[in-house]
Amino acid sequence: MIAEPALRTLAGTLFTDRVPVYAVIDGAGCPALLPMLDRHGVPSICLYRGELEPELAEAAPYLAELVPESPFTRWFLGEGWDRHWGILLKTEAGLAEMRSHLRHLTMARLPDGRVVYFRFYDPRVMRVYLPTCTPEEAAHIFGPADSMFMEGESPATLLRMESGPKGVLAAHVSLGG
Repeated sequence: MIAEPALRTLAGTLFTDRVPVYAVIDGAGCPALLPMLDRHGVPSICLYRGELEPELAEAAPYLAELVPESPFTRWFLGEGWDRHWGILLKTEAGLAEMRSHLRHLTMARLPDGRVVYFRFYDPRVMRVYLPTCTPEEAAHIFGPADSMFMEGESPATLLRMESGPKGVLAAHVSLGG
């Protein structure tokens, strides 16, 4: 959960221009996600393909468009901050294009050949993983996204990451408090 002044700083940082902001949300960690998406009519789509069993549908990752000042955006940012509900992306790409790209990130092959789910949408995972990426790996992870945002190790910090010619560029933004 985030205090009101920090929420204003966070929203002000995310919505400074007309570039769309998306959230990749962990259904397993975010209670009542599906009812909230439905209640507020949020453009969203599951990253998993096909018809899912209800329990898997509730735990799956979702891509949702965030709109400034919307009740859903306020709820997601206000209640989910420091609860690891997901990461944020800024991109000119549309919902379908971003989903297509992000679907390719949901599985990873380990050095021993096993294929496992990759929880890239967990900020605790991404803030550790992204700085280890080569420039090519970073470009692959970001795809059409201009930047990624997530909670820092301290809830009073927003972490902004971008893909650059030497790998991932990271900047910390203080949210106050």
